[in-house]
Amino acid sequence: MLALEYFNRTDFGQLISWIDSPAFLLHWGGPKFDYPVDELQLEKYIKDSNNSNSENLIYKVVSIETGKVIGHISLGEIDRKNKSAKIGKVLIGDKDVRGKGIGQRMIKEILRVAFDELNLHRVNLVVLETNASAIECYKRVGFVEEGRMRDARKKDDKYYSLIEMSILENEYYASKT
Repeated sequence: MLALEYFNRTDFGQLISWIDSPAFLLHWGGPKFDYPVDELQLEKYIKDSNNSNSENLIYKVVSIETGKVIGHISLGEIDRKNKSAKIGKVLIGDKDVRGKGIGQRMIKEILRVAFDELNLHRVNLVVLETNASAIECYKRVGFVEEGRMRDARKKDDKYYSLIEMSILENEYYASKT
């Protein structure tokens, strides 16, 4: 079991330690961050987040069994009028728990927040085409591929495409039965 708790300044050091390469940063943060990630970048990231009217809810992921912080996830671009949001910054930082279904549990928990607490209709995400394990995780939870943004990210003189995926509220509730 895991819990989502608001990410704050006291969590900066741990997150920075997990992002140990430019390649890892590209998977986690996309173009919004520069390597190495520092406290100033994270201050901008959390500004105006985690309150009742925020467009961004940013969480650390805590193992209920151990009390240890094992990951990070956000629900951003929250549009209450159109009832939509975007999952981002998905990270299982603790290498000892990778490959054990934690990613699926994290996504299910953030979807619970989106659909059960915020009463949203649609949640989407974007994933780098080379991140096969994440794509498979999202599909298992019920996300559907909507499209591809060709050559949208550049790293070391090579371009990579992004895959856009989404899940609607009726699909979410159908998957829970």
